[in-house]
Amino acid sequence: MHNETYQKALDTLRESKIRITPQRQIILKYLINNDNHPSVDTIYESLKKEFSNLSVATIYNSLQLFEKLGIIIELPAEDGGIRYDFFGNPHFHAICENCGKILDVEYPDYKSLEQSLSKTTEEQTGFKVRQSHVEVYGLCKECQAKLSK
Repeated sequence: MHNETYQKALDTLRESKIRITPQRQIILKYLINNDNHPSVDTIYESLKKEFSNLSVATIYNSLQLFEKLGIIIELPAEDGGIRYDFFGNPHFHAICENCGKILDVEYPDYKSLEQSLSKTTEEQTGFKVRQSHVEVYGLCKECQAKLSK
């Protein structure tokens, strides 16, 4: 696990006067250690054996709290549901329009891109941006290979 990343997320909770429960800790650790963009059910299935006192409601409520604090982001899933992604290192997403796979794309100037998008949006519309997520859509390598046959 990325201990520094985990500590930074805990600091965000502390600064917001949020109680750091064992359940919130394990959910955070799971999100930091897995880049599978999980749903609530995926997190529950992965953690229920080891943590029998963890409920789907607890996971959902924790995720909503983390999202509100900017620790994670919500992503639309191909089935109409929501998937979650730890956002400790801001990045954008490449989403396959065929299979729904979501890949993280590290971009060194992400912060300046986000600031530029926010500034342009406010200048053109007066809309005050609270948060943004950049997504690009296309076909992953595997789907390209399948569809080219």
